[in-house]
Amino acid sequence: MLRDHVRLVAIVFAIAAAASIASAPAAHATTENLYREPSQVLVDIVDAPRTPRVSISPDREWMLLTTRQNYPSIEEVARPELGLAGLRLSPDTHAPSRRWLYVDLGLVRISDASEREIEGLPARPLAGDVTWSPGGDRIAFTNTVDDGVELWIVEVGEGTARRVLGPTVSLTAQAPPKWTADGDALLVCLVLPESGRDPDPSTATTGPIIQESLGREAPARTYQYLLENERDEELFERYLTTQLARVALDGTVTPLGDPAIVWDFDPSPDGEFTLVTTLNRPFSYLVPAYRFPRSIQVWDAAGNVVREIADLPLQEEIPIARNSVAEGPREVAWRADAPATLAWVEALDGGDARIDAEERDRVYLLDGPFDGEPVALITLALRYSSIDWGHDGLALVSSWWWSTRSIRVWKVAPGRPSDDPELLFDRSYEDRYGDPGDPVLIRNGYGRRVLLTGDDAHTVFLIGDGASPEGNRPFLDAFDTRHKQTSRLFRSTAPYYETPVTPLSKMGRYVITRRESVDEVPNYFVRDLAEGSLRQITTFPHPTPQLLGVQKELIRYQRADGVQLTGTLYTPAGHGPDDGPLPMVMWAYPREYKSADAAGQVDDSPYRFDRVGWWSPLLWLTQGFGVLDGPTMPIVGEGDARPNDTHIDQLVASAQAAVDEVVRRGVADRNRIAIGGHSYGAFMAANLLAHSDLFAAGLARTGAYNRTLTPFGFQSEDRTLWEAPDVYFGMSPFMHADRIDEPILLVHGEADDNPGTFPMQSERFYNALKGHGATVRLVMLPHESHSYRARESILHLLWETGRWLDTYVKNGKPAVHGE
Repeated sequence: MLRDHVRLVAIVFAIAAAASIASAPAAHATTENLYREPSQVLVDIVDAPRTPRVSISPDREWMLLTTRQNYPSIEEVARPELGLAGLRLSPDTHAPSRRWLYVDLGLVRISDASEREIEGLPARPLAGDVTWSPGGDRIAFTNTVDDGVELWIVEVGEGTARRVLGPTVSLTAQAPPKWTADGDALLVCLVLPESGRDPDPSTATTGPIIQESLGREAPARTYQYLLENERDEELFERYLTTQLARVALDGTVTPLGDPAIVWDFDPSPDGEFTLVTTLNRPFSYLVPAYRFPRSIQVWDAAGNVVREIADLPLQEEIPIARNSVAEGPREVAWRADAPATLAWVEALDGGDARIDAEERDRVYLLDGPFDGEPVALITLALRYSSIDWGHDGLALVSSWWWSTRSIRVWKVAPGRPSDDPELLFDRSYEDRYGDPGDPVLIRNGYGRRVLLTGDDAHTVFLIGDGASPEGNRPFLDAFDTRHKQTSRLFRSTAPYYETPVTPLSKMGRYVITRRESVDEVPNYFVRDLAEGSLRQITTFPHPTPQLLGVQKELIRYQRADGVQLTGTLYTPAGHGPDDGPLPMVMWAYPREYKSADAAGQVDDSPYRFDRVGWWSPLLWLTQGFGVLDGPTMPIVGEGDARPNDTHIDQLVASAQAAVDEVVRRGVADRNRIAIGGHSYGAFMAANLLAHSDLFAAGLARTGAYNRTLTPFGFQSEDRTLWEAPDVYFGMSPFMHADRIDEPILLVHGEADDNPGTFPMQSERFYNALKGHGATVRLVMLPHESHSYRARESILHLLWETGRWLDTYVKNGKPAVHGE
């Protein structure tokens, strides 16, 4: 049976490949291929100004407001780009080619909400890598110009900005400038003078491209933009080789060490050492750069090697099973609360999650000057996740395990590694109702993020979403780690959604919060917990007044098998019960669970403000549609059951329940409902059209439709095609293209680099649908990736979507009463 299926999959794969060549979609140079724009109201929403992001200074005296750039033009997105070892780089700027930057920076004093304009900023800033100095008196940022990346600083007290370094900063490894402990300099990777000269592409090759495997398992997920030949290797080495240097605030540059492929660097909290990671040959054509061979070393202030922590080989053989990791030291980092102590983790099970083992990981410490032996801090039965440092007597170590959805949090004393760890929390991370929250971190004198503790040095503060059957209600708790007792300091109350951001003192009386409601944009306040009073700090305006008055309701309903489901129901402003049912857009994304109870928990709030952009289905409220956003589509596999073994049945049952509920409420017309989604949501939409007749049309953006093209696992599936051929075949809408008889709009970025969603997924799916006479339209967006950036692309996407919805949903045949 399995062998027959594997053979069938191989045959279908071959047929699909041939079809993609023989019947590629025609592209004619007509107005059909020009960018179009949707209605003006949608254009205005896309062009709406961005609400600034907020960063709080280490001393909690200032807020930095950064305004992100709006959507660039297609000309900007189409600029030259190099795809090398999983990286996408601009050869002109020596920086990532697809990152969002800031066009404005401003300051607000927390004590009196006074605003301070920063003078001397670049005329047209494109700022990134914004970071506070350890003392909070300065801010550093990079500024991208046509021929490179500059380094700038802001003097907070003066409210002035100035350039420190011209366009010689290299961000090819995505390692941003980092402050030294004294706040008087930054460590920066610099472009080498010769790195801008590309190898001649016309140079004759020296021989064939050969890869070889000698009997060792090396499964790998599907990756884009890998190295393919010697020229790629030379380009990678040329653009990634940089000079690490110390840059003083007057622009003085002091090189550290020799030029190398510097992948990461981090000065020690006391500034005496630097932890440096460099990449080495041999490179790989199978995995991205972050799995290339690497050396992890400690350097002194002059750039001399003090100690090598690890010399790690190429990581092509990491098992694909969830929780599998590489062997050897990993997660090497400074202890944030000590002058110069390293911490790292090593696997005790060979890194293979498939092996039964009582001990999985061990955390080690090594104190400066690094001439001793590492000391074990804690041994973990689950896979290491993170450490939050506090002081010699307190750190929190988290570990987790995917197959059981378990998470454990331990209290350790890093100053006394021989002390026995104490278990604080042991729970399922799927259980949102039981989530105790995340510890509050503040910056210490080194500028490092450490646990905020009470006066007893053992009470930590926890902020959580506060999930409950009534919806999320964020909270702030004080947790005594010695007695494991919790005190509630604050919890959000209706009709607002108020999230604690950070306490302003150890006593926790004054707290900065972020407060919003359905029609009120999130703004920042100082809340006095003793008096219950609020003082507003920011006054951001509503970015999309076109959506004021929209009606929002968090609804609950039940699947046929008893699993509880939720969704957020929206109707246009002014729409009432007497107006009759609406055409509707449902937008969803399936998720896997090990517990039906956890799958049924509410994870939203009826009081949140919705930031609406091109990605949001709420746009269609302005066009006369109702919207059910995020109807839960849980795929549950309890006990030893695998969720995907019954994926299709559970998916259809969830969709059936959602449709029945909105029809029962009189909000939606059963015959005029579209289903849509992005990425795995697109995969979901195609499957629902293939295996049900619940929807009038489908909207599928940047999806994967043939799972044989991702044979070593996808999403949360860690079995291979050869281990579970029935699952791969049954879950692939491509294999069931002959069953899809509803109109489906396929949209995909031509430069999609997301693992598993190669552009050919949509192209081959289109060919299969066209070959079976389906109503289908394929829109390939030039230069776009997994998400879309160019204003022209986004407006065209909305034009296509609006036309599809009007034609096949809004103007479809309404349901007859009683259907």
